[in-house]
Amino acid sequence: MLATGIPRQNAPEPPGQAPTAAAARSRPALRSERESLSDLELSGDLAGQPPGAIRYFTRDDLLRLPQVSYTVTDDTNFTGPTEVSGVLLEDLIQRLSAAPDSDMLVAICSDHYKAYYPQVYLAAHHPFLALKINGQPPAGWPRDSETHGYDMGPYLISHASFKPAFKILSHADYAQIPWGVVRLELRNEKAIYSEIAPRGPQAADELVQAGYRIAEQNCLRCHNMGAGTKSGRPWLVLSAWSAASPQYFADYVRNPRSRNPHAQMPGNPGYDDPTIGALIDYFRTFLESPQPPSPQKPRLHPGSQDKP
Repeated sequence: MLATGIPRQNAPEPPGQAPTAAAARSRPALRSERESLSDLELSGDLAGQPPGAIRYFTRDDLLRLPQVSYTVTDDTNFTGPTEVSGVLLEDLIQRLSAAPDSDMLVAICSDHYKAYYPQVYLAAHHPFLALKINGQPPAGWPRDSETHGYDMGPYLISHASFKPAFKILSHADYAQIPWGVVRLELRNEKAIYSEIAPRGPQAADELVQAGYRIAEQNCLRCHNMGAGTKSGRPWLVLSAWSAASPQYFADYVRNPRSRNPHAQMPGNPGYDDPTIGALIDYFRTFLESPQPPSPQKPRLHPGSQDKP
């Protein structure tokens, strides 16, 4: 089996306080102008708003929504058990979405990193937008756990707890816990993922589909088909790398700084050869004349000095 997981209908119920039906139907007033640097920017398919509109919530607006509060023990943004409170992302989608198919929330950070929250992730993990940490507003939050000393506000996303819901080859579901969140977008999940769906005659291949699912969660957060992402390398550049030099691609995915000492991309040292091969097969489908997947792939050795 390439993948294991839990069906969406069997996902656990959200812990703690859930929004009432009346609260889910209510439409909080959105502000048309920013009042403070701490305001949360909102965009996408917003209920009652024209296409392309940008609106805002102040922190006080968000604090007036139903709150959840947890002692978080497994969030790597914190160094120990931490009291975190805020608003469930599911609640925000119910309140803000323009239509039932505007069902994906995208959290965008100040450095253009994007975290995608499809329905299956929301149902399995119930992430929430943090408003207070240990009872404090962002000015009193701890600095980032990577010891850079960065401010993690104005918003971050956490979970009451996190257990991986699926595994594809050697890629396991992992927590989407961005900090420095400045904007939330409501998007159509099907439309977002169709943009990066594999193409051509090999699109339905089992390994190609496995690579596609891995790329949905791992690659899309910093890359996409165009500009405006954390990485300056769009999807078609990744496709070209995967075809021109599979070894370079493998090395970069596992340990980016082995190829570029200044790389900011986190490595994936646990990705085994079949997982790397699935990603290569997937990205190669975007070439104009993709070659079929090889039934016997050469072993990809980290540290090889192939050049693209």
